[in-house]
Amino acid sequence: MTRTALVTGGASGLGAATAARLRADGLTVTTLDLTGEADVTADVTDEAALRQLADKIGPVDVLINSAGIVGANKPLLETTNEQWRQVLDVNVLGTVNTMRVFIPGMLERGWGRVVNFASMSGKDGNPNMAIYSASKGAVIALTKSAGKELATTGVLVNAIAPAVIATPMNADTAPDRLAYMTSLIPMKRLGQPEEVAELVAFLASDQVSFSTGAVYDISGGRATY
Repeated sequence: MTRTALVTGGASGLGAATAARLRADGLTVTTLDLTGEADVTADVTDEAALRQLADKIGPVDVLINSAGIVGANKPLLETTNEQWRQVLDVNVLGTVNTMRVFIPGMLERGWGRVVNFASMSGKDGNPNMAIYSASKGAVIALTKSAGKELATTGVLVNAIAPAVIATPMNADTAPDRLAYMTSLIPMKRLGQPEEVAELVAFLASDQVSFSTGAVYDISGGRATY
């Protein structure tokens, strides 16, 4: 039986690399994004649209939550409520929405894999990126809670925490900010999307069976815990 996967944020960057890697493993992959380059166009903050999509594409065995935005790069005291809501809606509630929509079908079938994209900033906190850091910290806690809740169901929920990866999302990051984040990486280089996709493919497979609610670093040595 061919397993199916849904990759949010799948039009570019880590999502696109993950989709390609999962297809190489023989999965039938649907990419979701706000651009026309994805297989389906939808907003992860729109739960009703996601439920319509679920009816259209059918069972999803593997859910990859890659959709996310960086938001404002500014000191905490200069941020606004609207800037916070925008990032939290996509990065946190968007992840919650897809989990609520697609995990029930996994539970019915007794097998599923969910991989949520967090970030090293969700562990360490990056200065002038309080909104993004807080949102990814929330994704980590969400993953731990869901992993415990579903631990005996056959549905595993794990997260990955990349350091800076060479993706279009970082193309607009200020050079000094990018240099600062790269300086924190002992390997002294950016990660590549394909390197991250390898870890995601493992977490989406039968090869992982005794891990749930975990956070896997892929950080070139930056992680300290």
